[in-house]
Amino acid sequence: MLKIFYGTVEENLYGPAWFNNNYEQEWFEDTFVQDMVRDVDKTSYKEGEVFESSVLGAIPPEKLSGGVKTLISIYKNPTLVFDATSCGDNCAIWLQKIGQKEDITVTLRYAMRFEEINDFEICLLNTNSIYKDKKEFTLAALNVIDEVL
Repeated sequence: MLKIFYGTVEENLYGPAWFNNNYEQEWFEDTFVQDMVRDVDKTSYKEGEVFESSVLGAIPPEKLSGGVKTLISIYKNPTLVFDATSCGDNCAIWLQKIGQKEDITVTLRYAMRFEEINDFEICLLNTNSIYKDKKEFTLAALNVIDEVL
């Protein structure tokens, strides 16, 4: 399940920097990771540590977007808490998909727009409530954001 805390926590990790210092090349051979990179960055995995961007050409993993670096970090390290603020709204569906595979906890400092997906379920840690409806979650999240940020 995807668990979100609006604000920051002590164990918070900044995804892009953590990724740059900790990624493992074999992560890129995972088709789920390749799908995230293709969808979020419009970039495809070639081999080793080479990605092909339609805009930049051949790039190393360090040149991927901060959002996709954070998503990969969360997916490959579900017990760590990452600040998902570097993820744009185009990453929301992937956070939900990762949350359907594993229990993950992220922090946010803005109102990310979540997609309606099958079995929508997000835990808002600020209120200790689980939401199965996108509209109810959004209203609760906006109230929390208004109080904390």
